[in-house]
Amino acid sequence: MSTKIDIYTKRRRGRIVNGMFTAACFLATISCVLVLLVLIWNIILQGKSWLSWDFIESLPSRFPEKAGIKTALWGSIWLISLTALFSVPLGVGAAVYLEEYAPRSRWRKMIQLNIANLAGVPSIVYGILGLGLFVRALAFERSVLSGALTLTLVVLPIIILASQEALRAVPDSIRRSAYALGATRWQTVWYQVLPASLPGIMTGVILSLSRALGEAAPLLVVGAMAYVPFVPEKLSDEFTALPIQIFNWTSRPQEEFHHLAAAGILVLLVVLVSMNAVAVFVRHKYGKKIRW
Repeated sequence: MSTKIDIYTKRRRGRIVNGMFTAACFLATISCVLVLLVLIWNIILQGKSWLSWDFIESLPSRFPEKAGIKTALWGSIWLISLTALFSVPLGVGAAVYLEEYAPRSRWRKMIQLNIANLAGVPSIVYGILGLGLFVRALAFERSVLSGALTLTLVVLPIIILASQEALRAVPDSIRRSAYALGATRWQTVWYQVLPASLPGIMTGVILSLSRALGEAAPLLVVGAMAYVPFVPEKLSDEFTALPIQIFNWTSRPQEEFHHLAAAGILVLLVVLVSMNAVAVFVRHKYGKKIRW
C-alpha cells in the first residue's frame, strides 16, 4: 500500500512540476510577444506619418522633409541578391557533399565541428575578415561586391547546417528505393532527396538571408557609407543599406530624423516579413506534394 501511495505522490508531483514549467514557458513567450508588440506599435506611431511613396523614392538629404530611403533600399536589394547568388549554391552544395558523399571519417567530423563553430561567430568578426580579404587583399575596395561577399561569409555556415538538417530529415527508404530501381547516387540525390528536402532548405535559406538583411556591423567594417547620393548600378559602386541608414538617422539630434528612422524600420520590417512569408509559402506548397 505504501508503495502505491509513493508512486501516486511522485506522479502527482511530476504533473505539478510539469504544469508549473509549462506555465512558466507560456508566460515567458507571452512576455516576449507583448514587448515586441509594444515596440512595433511605438515604431508605427512614430513612423506612419512619414511613410509614403515619396519617402521610398527620395534620395537621402540633410533636410528631413526631403530625405528618403531609396539608395539604402536598393543597396539592400543589391546586397541580398548577390549574397543569395553566392551563398545558396555553395551552402547547399557543401551540405549535399557532407551528407550524401563524404565518408564518415575524422576529417568530416572536424569540418562539421568547424562549420558549427563558425555559425556562432559574431558578425563583426566576419566584417574584419571581409575588410582584410575582400577590401584590401583582393582590392575590391569598399564596394557592393565586398559587402555581399562579407555577408556570404556570415550566412554560409547557417545555410549549410540548415540544409544538412533538411537532408537528414529525408527517410533512407527513399534513397534505398531509388537505388533498388537502378538509379545512381547523383540521380537519387537530384531527383529524390533534394526535392523532398526543398521546403526545409528554402526555409533555412530565407531565414539566413533575413538575418543578412538586418546586419549592420560587418557592412560598417567593410566600408558601407552612411550617405550615398546615388543608387548602385555596378558591383564596384559604393553602397549603403537599410540598417546603416536607420542607424544614421537615429544618431541625429533632430526629432524629425528619429521619425524617419521609424519609417525606415517599417520598410525593413515589411521586407523581412515578405521574405519569411516566401519561406512559409514554399514549405506549404511543396510540403503538400511530398508524401513519405
